[in-house]
Amino acid sequence: MAIDRRYFSNFDWTLLGLILAIAGLGLVNLYSASHAGGEAGSTYIRQAYWLGIGLLLMFAVAIPDYRLLETYAYPFYALSLLLLVGVLFGGRTVSGGQRWIQLGGFGFQPSELAKVAMVCVLAKFFLGGEPGQTYTLRDLRWPMVMLLPPFLLVALQPDLGTALLLAAIFFSLVFFAGLYWKSFLIVALSGLASLPIGWSLLKDYQRNRVLTFLDPATDPLGAGYHIIQSKIAVGSGMFLGKGFLKGTQAHLYFLPERHTDFIFSVWAEEWGFVGSILVVILYGALIAWGLKIASHSRDRFGRLLALGITANIFWQTTVNIGMVLGLLPVVGVPLPLFSYGGSSLVSTMLSFGLLMSISIRRFIFQR
Repeated sequence: MAIDRRYFSNFDWTLLGLILAIAGLGLVNLYSASHAGGEAGSTYIRQAYWLGIGLLLMFAVAIPDYRLLETYAYPFYALSLLLLVGVLFGGRTVSGGQRWIQLGGFGFQPSELAKVAMVCVLAKFFLGGEPGQTYTLRDLRWPMVMLLPPFLLVALQPDLGTALLLAAIFFSLVFFAGLYWKSFLIVALSGLASLPIGWSLLKDYQRNRVLTFLDPATDPLGAGYHIIQSKIAVGSGMFLGKGFLKGTQAHLYFLPERHTDFIFSVWAEEWGFVGSILVVILYGALIAWGLKIASHSRDRFGRLLALGITANIFWQTTVNIGMVLGLLPVVGVPLPLFSYGGSSLVSTMLSFGLLMSISIRRFIFQR
Protein backbone atom coordinates (compact mmCIF):
# COMPACT_ATOMS: atom_id res chain seq x y z
CA MET A 1 0.00 0.00 0.00
CA ALA A 2 1.51 3.30 -1.09
CA ILE A 3 1.75 5.95 1.61
CA ASP A 4 0.62 9.43 0.65
CA ARG A 5 3.54 11.84 1.17
CA ARG A 6 1.09 14.17 2.92
CA TYR A 7 0.99 11.56 5.70
CA PHE A 8 4.47 12.66 6.74
CA SER A 9 4.02 16.37 6.16
CA ASN A 10 0.83 16.40 8.27
CA PHE A 11 2.09 14.05 10.97
CA ASP A 12 0.94 15.10 14.45
CA TRP A 13 4.25 15.56 16.27
CA THR A 14 2.57 17.17 19.26
CA LEU A 15 0.46 14.07 19.90
CA LEU A 16 3.51 11.82 19.53
CA GLY A 17 5.57 14.07 21.82
CA LEU A 18 2.95 13.97 24.58
CA ILE A 19 2.66 10.19 24.31
CA LEU A 20 6.43 9.69 24.48
CA ALA A 21 6.81 12.16 27.36
CA ILE A 22 4.24 10.36 29.52
CA ALA A 23 5.43 6.88 28.53
CA GLY A 24 9.06 7.87 29.11
CA LEU A 25 8.33 9.12 32.62
CA GLY A 26 6.33 5.96 33.16
CA LEU A 27 9.33 3.79 32.29
CA VAL A 28 11.56 5.76 34.66
CA ASN A 29 8.98 5.39 37.41
CA LEU A 30 8.47 1.69 36.70
CA TYR A 31 12.21 1.13 37.02
CA SER A 32 12.07 2.67 40.48
CA ALA A 33 8.90 0.80 41.47
CA SER A 34 10.50 -2.55 40.66
CA HIS A 35 14.02 -1.67 41.77
CA ALA A 36 13.79 -3.24 45.23
CA GLY A 37 14.97 -6.83 45.30
CA GLY A 38 16.64 -6.61 41.89
CA GLU A 39 13.36 -6.89 39.94
CA ALA A 40 13.96 -3.83 37.76
CA GLY A 41 15.44 -5.66 34.80
CA SER A 42 12.56 -7.94 33.80
CA THR A 43 9.63 -5.62 34.53
CA TYR A 44 11.21 -2.48 33.12
CA ILE A 45 12.49 -4.21 29.97
CA ARG A 46 9.18 -6.00 29.31
CA GLN A 47 7.35 -2.70 29.51
CA ALA A 48 9.89 -1.13 27.13
CA TYR A 49 9.29 -4.00 24.69
CA TRP A 50 5.52 -3.50 24.89
CA LEU A 51 5.97 0.21 24.34
CA GLY A 52 8.02 -0.50 21.21
CA ILE A 53 5.36 -2.89 19.92
CA GLY A 54 2.69 -0.34 20.76
CA LEU A 55 4.49 2.41 18.84
CA LEU A 56 4.79 0.19 15.77
CA LEU A 57 1.10 -0.65 16.04
CA MET A 58 0.22 3.03 16.43
CA PHE A 59 2.09 3.97 13.23
CA ALA A 60 0.57 0.99 11.38
CA VAL A 61 -2.98 1.96 12.43
CA ALA A 62 -2.39 5.64 11.60
CA ILE A 63 -1.50 4.91 7.94
CA PRO A 64 -4.87 3.52 6.68
CA ASP A 65 -7.87 5.81 6.51
CA TYR A 66 -9.75 5.58 9.82
CA ARG A 67 -13.04 5.71 7.88
CA LEU A 68 -12.52 2.01 7.11
CA LEU A 69 -13.91 1.43 10.60
CA GLU A 70 -17.27 2.64 9.35
CA THR A 71 -17.39 -0.69 7.51
CA TYR A 72 -15.67 -2.90 10.10
CA ALA A 73 -16.93 -1.40 13.40
CA TYR A 74 -19.61 -4.06 13.96
CA PRO A 75 -17.37 -7.05 13.08
CA PHE A 76 -14.70 -5.56 15.40
CA TYR A 77 -17.32 -5.29 18.14
CA ALA A 78 -18.45 -8.90 17.54
CA LEU A 79 -14.83 -10.11 17.75
CA SER A 80 -14.38 -8.37 21.09
CA LEU A 81 -17.51 -10.10 22.42
CA LEU A 82 -16.27 -13.50 21.27
CA LEU A 83 -12.98 -12.92 23.08
CA LEU A 84 -14.81 -11.89 26.25
CA VAL A 85 -16.93 -15.05 26.09
CA GLY A 86 -13.74 -17.05 25.55
CA VAL A 87 -12.28 -15.60 28.75
CA LEU A 88 -15.22 -16.87 30.80
CA PHE A 89 -14.80 -20.42 29.50
CA GLY A 90 -11.06 -20.75 29.07
CA GLY A 91 -9.42 -17.69 30.55
CA ARG A 92 -6.51 -17.62 32.96
CA THR A 93 -7.20 -16.50 36.52
CA VAL A 94 -4.89 -13.90 38.05
CA SER A 95 -5.42 -12.31 41.49
CA GLY A 96 -8.92 -13.74 41.76
CA GLY A 97 -10.11 -12.50 38.37
CA GLN A 98 -10.56 -14.61 35.22
CA ARG A 99 -9.56 -11.91 32.74
CA TRP A 100 -6.75 -13.27 30.60
CA ILE A 101 -6.39 -15.34 27.44
CA GLN A 102 -3.04 -17.05 27.02
CA LEU A 103 -1.50 -16.61 23.56
CA GLY A 104 1.70 -18.61 23.48
CA GLY A 105 3.95 -17.09 26.12
CA PHE A 106 1.90 -13.92 26.44
CA GLY A 107 -1.26 -13.10 28.35
CA PHE A 108 -3.86 -10.91 26.67
CA GLN A 109 -6.76 -9.07 28.36
CA PRO A 110 -9.73 -8.85 25.94
CA SER A 111 -11.49 -6.25 28.10
CA GLU A 112 -8.86 -3.71 26.99
CA LEU A 113 -9.77 -4.35 23.35
CA ALA A 114 -13.46 -4.13 24.24
CA LYS A 115 -13.05 -0.46 25.23
CA VAL A 116 -11.69 0.38 21.78
CA ALA A 117 -14.44 -1.67 20.11
CA MET A 118 -17.10 0.14 22.17
CA VAL A 119 -15.83 3.52 20.98
CA CYS A 120 -15.84 2.37 17.34
CA VAL A 121 -19.30 0.82 17.34
CA LEU A 122 -20.92 3.80 19.11
CA ALA A 123 -19.24 6.23 16.69
CA LYS A 124 -20.64 4.15 13.85
CA PHE A 125 -24.16 4.23 15.33
CA PHE A 126 -24.22 7.97 16.02
CA LEU A 127 -22.82 8.63 12.56
CA GLY A 128 -26.37 8.31 11.27
CA GLY A 129 -27.60 11.24 13.34
CA GLU A 130 -28.17 14.69 11.95
CA PRO A 131 -26.01 17.64 13.11
CA GLY A 132 -27.65 19.21 16.15
CA GLN A 133 -29.91 16.20 16.73
CA THR A 134 -30.85 15.41 20.33
CA TYR A 135 -31.51 11.80 21.34
CA THR A 136 -34.30 10.53 23.57
CA LEU A 137 -34.19 7.32 25.61
CA ARG A 138 -36.14 5.55 22.86
CA ASP A 139 -33.45 6.54 20.35
CA LEU A 140 -30.80 5.03 22.63
CA ARG A 141 -32.31 1.58 22.95
CA TRP A 142 -29.87 0.05 20.43
CA PRO A 143 -26.75 1.69 21.92
CA MET A 144 -27.89 0.37 25.31
CA VAL A 145 -28.23 -3.10 23.80
CA MET A 146 -24.65 -2.78 22.48
CA LEU A 147 -23.35 -1.71 25.90
CA LEU A 148 -24.93 -4.47 27.99
CA PRO A 149 -23.12 -7.58 26.61
CA PRO A 150 -19.53 -6.32 27.10
CA PHE A 151 -20.50 -4.62 30.38
CA LEU A 152 -21.95 -7.84 31.83
CA LEU A 153 -19.20 -10.09 30.45
CA VAL A 154 -16.49 -7.89 31.96
CA ALA A 155 -18.35 -7.55 35.27
CA LEU A 156 -18.59 -11.36 35.49
CA GLN A 157 -14.79 -11.79 35.28
CA PRO A 158 -15.07 -9.92 37.76
CA ASP A 159 -13.57 -6.59 36.67
CA LEU A 160 -15.84 -3.86 37.99
CA GLY A 161 -13.38 -1.07 37.14
CA THR A 162 -13.28 -1.85 33.40
CA ALA A 163 -17.04 -2.46 33.32
CA LEU A 164 -17.62 1.00 34.78
CA LEU A 165 -15.20 2.47 32.23
CA LEU A 166 -17.27 0.95 29.42
CA ALA A 167 -20.34 2.64 30.89
CA ALA A 168 -18.44 5.94 31.24
CA ILE A 169 -17.35 5.78 27.58
CA PHE A 170 -20.97 5.07 26.58
CA PHE A 171 -22.45 8.01 28.48
CA SER A 172 -19.65 10.33 27.33
CA LEU A 173 -20.37 9.61 23.67
CA VAL A 174 -24.11 9.88 24.25
CA PHE A 175 -23.52 13.28 25.84
CA PHE A 176 -21.31 14.42 22.94
CA ALA A 177 -23.79 13.10 20.35
CA GLY A 178 -26.59 15.12 21.95
CA LEU A 179 -28.88 13.83 24.70
CA TYR A 180 -32.26 15.48 25.29
CA TRP A 181 -32.16 17.12 28.74
CA LYS A 182 -35.28 15.31 30.00
CA SER A 183 -33.72 12.00 29.00
CA PHE A 184 -30.52 12.97 30.82
CA LEU A 185 -32.55 13.71 33.96
CA ILE A 186 -34.35 10.37 33.72
CA VAL A 187 -31.06 8.50 33.30
CA ALA A 188 -29.52 10.31 36.28
CA LEU A 189 -32.51 9.61 38.54
CA SER A 190 -32.71 5.99 37.36
CA GLY A 191 -29.02 5.56 38.15
CA LEU A 192 -29.53 6.84 41.68
CA ALA A 193 -32.60 4.65 42.17
CA SER A 194 -30.71 1.54 41.00
CA LEU A 195 -27.84 2.00 43.48
CA PRO A 196 -29.39 -0.39 46.06
CA ILE A 197 -29.75 -3.06 43.36
CA GLY A 198 -26.16 -2.53 42.23
CA TRP A 199 -25.00 -2.74 45.83
CA SER A 200 -26.75 -6.09 46.29
CA LEU A 201 -25.02 -7.49 43.19
CA LEU A 202 -21.52 -6.58 44.37
CA LYS A 203 -19.26 -9.25 45.80
CA ASP A 204 -18.21 -8.96 49.45
CA TYR A 205 -14.71 -7.66 48.66
CA GLN A 206 -16.18 -5.02 46.32
CA ARG A 207 -18.53 -3.81 49.06
CA ASN A 208 -15.58 -3.68 51.45
CA ARG A 209 -13.69 -1.47 49.00
CA VAL A 210 -16.52 1.04 48.96
CA LEU A 211 -16.90 0.98 52.75
CA THR A 212 -13.18 1.39 53.35
CA PHE A 213 -13.09 4.22 50.81
CA LEU A 214 -15.54 6.04 53.08
CA ASP A 215 -13.54 5.14 56.20
CA PRO A 216 -10.25 3.26 55.59
CA ALA A 217 -9.62 3.03 59.35
CA THR A 218 -12.41 0.46 59.72
CA ASP A 219 -10.09 -2.21 58.26
CA PRO A 220 -6.54 -0.79 58.22
CA LEU A 221 -4.83 -4.15 57.70
CA GLY A 222 -7.38 -5.52 55.23
CA ALA A 223 -9.49 -3.74 52.64
CA GLY A 224 -8.35 -0.30 53.79
CA TYR A 225 -4.64 -1.13 53.59
CA HIS A 226 -4.23 -0.10 49.94
CA ILE A 227 -5.75 3.36 50.39
CA ILE A 228 -3.92 4.06 53.65
CA GLN A 229 -0.48 3.09 52.28
CA SER A 230 -1.10 4.99 49.05
CA LYS A 231 -2.02 8.18 50.91
CA ILE A 232 1.05 7.79 53.13
CA ALA A 233 3.26 7.46 50.04
CA VAL A 234 1.71 10.48 48.31
CA GLY A 235 1.82 12.62 51.44
CA SER A 236 5.38 11.71 52.35
CA GLY A 237 6.60 13.05 49.00
CA MET A 238 5.67 16.57 50.17
CA PHE A 239 6.69 19.38 47.78
CA LEU A 240 9.82 18.12 45.98
CA GLY A 241 9.74 14.40 46.81
CA LYS A 242 12.26 12.06 48.37
CA GLY A 243 14.25 11.62 45.19
CA PHE A 244 14.63 8.97 42.50
CA LEU A 245 14.93 5.43 43.96
CA LYS A 246 14.52 6.83 47.48
CA GLY A 247 10.85 6.15 48.06
CA THR A 248 10.43 4.00 51.16
CA GLN A 249 6.79 2.94 50.80
CA ALA A 250 7.46 1.14 47.52
CA HIS A 251 10.99 -0.07 48.17
CA LEU A 252 10.14 -1.49 51.59
CA TYR A 253 7.07 -3.26 50.14
CA PHE A 254 4.47 -1.30 52.12
CA LEU A 255 2.73 -0.10 48.95
CA PRO A 256 0.72 -2.89 47.23
CA GLU A 257 0.27 -3.18 43.46
CA ARG A 258 3.02 -0.60 43.03
CA HIS A 259 3.67 -1.61 39.39
CA THR A 260 0.07 -1.28 38.25
CA ASP A 261 -2.84 0.32 40.11
CA PHE A 262 -0.73 2.40 42.52
CA ILE A 263 2.10 3.38 40.19
CA PHE A 264 1.23 7.08 40.60
CA SER A 265 1.80 6.76 44.36
CA VAL A 266 5.39 5.71 43.65
CA TRP A 267 5.88 8.76 41.45
CA ALA A 268 4.31 11.14 43.99
CA GLU A 269 6.51 9.85 46.80
CA GLU A 270 9.75 10.27 44.87
CA TRP A 271 8.96 13.46 42.93
CA GLY A 272 6.55 15.19 45.27
CA PHE A 273 3.88 17.77 44.49
CA VAL A 274 5.94 19.35 41.72
CA GLY A 275 6.48 16.06 39.88
CA SER A 276 2.85 15.05 40.37
CA ILE A 277 1.59 18.32 38.92
CA LEU A 278 3.92 17.85 35.93
CA VAL A 279 2.37 14.46 35.15
CA VAL A 280 -1.18 15.80 35.63
CA ILE A 281 -0.37 18.70 33.27
CA LEU A 282 0.93 16.25 30.64
CA TYR A 283 -2.25 14.18 30.87
CA GLY A 284 -4.33 17.34 30.73
CA ALA A 285 -2.46 18.47 27.61
CA LEU A 286 -2.96 15.03 26.01
CA ILE A 287 -6.70 15.10 26.71
CA ALA A 288 -7.00 18.72 25.50
CA TRP A 289 -5.11 17.80 22.31
CA GLY A 290 -7.47 14.88 21.74
CA LEU A 291 -10.45 17.23 22.05
CA LYS A 292 -8.77 19.62 19.61
CA ILE A 293 -8.32 16.79 17.10
CA ALA A 294 -12.01 15.95 17.50
CA SER A 295 -13.09 19.57 16.99
CA HIS A 296 -10.97 19.88 13.82
CA SER A 297 -12.08 16.57 12.30
CA ARG A 298 -13.57 16.95 8.82
CA ASP A 299 -16.32 14.36 9.31
CA ARG A 300 -18.74 13.29 12.04
CA PHE A 301 -17.38 9.75 12.36
CA GLY A 302 -13.85 11.01 12.98
CA ARG A 303 -15.15 13.54 15.50
CA LEU A 304 -17.07 10.92 17.47
CA LEU A 305 -14.19 8.46 17.29
CA ALA A 306 -11.72 11.04 18.61
CA LEU A 307 -14.12 12.08 21.39
CA GLY A 308 -14.60 8.46 22.47
CA ILE A 309 -10.86 7.75 22.53
CA THR A 310 -10.20 10.93 24.49
CA ALA A 311 -13.03 10.14 26.92
CA ASN A 312 -11.49 6.72 27.57
CA ILE A 313 -8.10 8.29 28.43
CA PHE A 314 -9.79 10.96 30.57
CA TRP A 315 -11.81 8.51 32.65
CA GLN A 316 -8.93 6.07 33.16
CA THR A 317 -6.63 8.89 34.28
CA THR A 318 -9.23 10.48 36.54
CA VAL A 319 -10.28 7.22 38.19
CA ASN A 320 -6.71 5.99 38.76
CA ILE A 321 -5.36 9.23 40.24
CA GLY A 322 -8.55 9.73 42.27
CA MET A 323 -8.18 6.17 43.53
CA VAL A 324 -4.58 6.53 44.75
CA LEU A 325 -5.41 9.85 46.44
CA GLY A 326 -8.32 8.27 48.31
CA LEU A 327 -10.90 10.36 46.45
CA LEU A 328 -12.47 7.33 44.73
CA PRO A 329 -12.87 3.65 45.67
CA VAL A 330 -10.16 1.19 44.62
CA VAL A 331 -11.50 -0.45 41.45
CA GLY A 332 -8.31 -1.63 39.73
CA VAL A 333 -8.04 0.80 36.82
CA PRO A 334 -4.51 1.27 35.36
CA LEU A 335 -3.01 4.67 34.58
CA PRO A 336 -2.63 4.90 30.76
CA LEU A 337 1.00 4.75 29.54
CA PHE A 338 2.21 4.70 33.16
CA SER A 339 1.03 1.43 34.73
CA TYR A 340 2.74 -1.84 33.89
CA GLY A 341 0.79 -4.09 31.54
CA GLY A 342 1.14 -5.18 27.93
CA SER A 343 -2.57 -5.44 27.10
CA SER A 344 -3.36 -2.00 28.49
CA LEU A 345 -0.36 -0.36 26.81
CA VAL A 346 -0.91 -1.95 23.39
CA SER A 347 -4.66 -1.19 23.33
CA THR A 348 -3.94 2.39 24.39
CA MET A 349 -1.41 2.79 21.56
CA LEU A 350 -3.93 1.30 19.13
CA SER A 351 -6.36 4.03 20.20
CA PHE A 352 -3.69 6.68 19.70
CA GLY A 353 -3.07 5.28 16.22
CA LEU A 354 -6.70 5.97 15.35
CA LEU A 355 -6.41 9.44 16.88
CA MET A 356 -3.27 10.08 14.82
CA SER A 357 -5.06 8.96 11.65
CA ILE A 358 -7.90 11.40 12.36
CA SER A 359 -5.43 14.22 13.04
CA ILE A 360 -3.45 13.61 9.86
CA ARG A 361 -6.48 13.37 7.59
CA ARG A 362 -8.06 16.60 8.71
CA PHE A 363 -5.68 18.16 6.13
CA ILE A 364 -5.81 15.44 3.48
CA PHE A 365 -9.52 15.37 2.74
CA GLN A 366 -12.62 17.36 3.40
CA ARG A 367 -16.10 15.93 3.26
